[in-house]
Amino acid sequence: MAQTDTSQQTLITDLGIGESPRWHDGRLWFSNWGKQEIIAIDPAGNSEVMVQLPFKSFPFSIDWLPDGRLLIVSTSDTPLLVQEVDGSLKPYADLSGLDIKGWNELVVDPRGNAYINSGNSNPMAGEEYTPGFIALVAPDGTSRRVADNIAFPNGMAVTPDNKTLIIAESYAKQLTAFDIKENGDLTNRRVWAKLGENDNPDGICIDTEGAVWYASVPGKHCVRLREGGEALQTVDLEFGCFACILGDAANQKLFIMAAEWKSMGNVANTLPAGRVVAMPAPAPGAGKP
Repeated sequence: MAQTDTSQQTLITDLGIGESPRWHDGRLWFSNWGKQEIIAIDPAGNSEVMVQLPFKSFPFSIDWLPDGRLLIVSTSDTPLLVQEVDGSLKPYADLSGLDIKGWNELVVDPRGNAYINSGNSNPMAGEEYTPGFIALVAPDGTSRRVADNIAFPNGMAVTPDNKTLIIAESYAKQLTAFDIKENGDLTNRRVWAKLGENDNPDGICIDTEGAVWYASVPGKHCVRLREGGEALQTVDLEFGCFACILGDAANQKLFIMAAEWKSMGNVANTLPAGRVVAMPAPAPGAGKP
């Protein structure tokens, strides 16, 4: 039976929309949409702006290459940037041939393959809906589509054995899995878990027991699932949950990016009061991100 955890701690408030959380080098990192910031918070609650983007972008997502450099995918004129050792931001790959309107999420696997996805339309802004896709940017900088017809792609995660990529299909109300081939291609598409009729998954992460946590904005909760859809735990908040990530064994917590959500028009005019909420987790994070 699903359990509900109520031991919640608010780590930071007054954000725009916190998104794309990552546990990296003992700290929680995340994108602060609307303020063009990448923020890191240590276990003591101290926060630091790590990157101030030189352009406006909504959304943008982050992850790290195996060599430690930070990748940033965005809807800007330079959609995939890498932060070099000296802190400078430089183009990482040319994505102009992939025919997109804007990028959403990013995850990098241990081989250095960067998977990025695009909704390819924004129905919330009045555009006609078209399915999205997943693209692969290989370590040599080449890029290609590796999965199509994704019903509004959102969070992605790679299992610890680097054999499976799981993606949240928000409009399909499900988590979908692919096998990862040696060359980075995605095959054997299947439903990993079907969710409730009124639940749209957003950001996701994997734990060491093989369960997946997903965040839901309309559901105002995060849910821990087994493959097949059995709910193991539910965390309810008073705000929409955009994404979540798990700490390591020394910091075994679930971190949730939460904000009040009304509409895209509301965000364009007034940023919501975003926050980061943390609570104990039954297992630490695993895989990527």
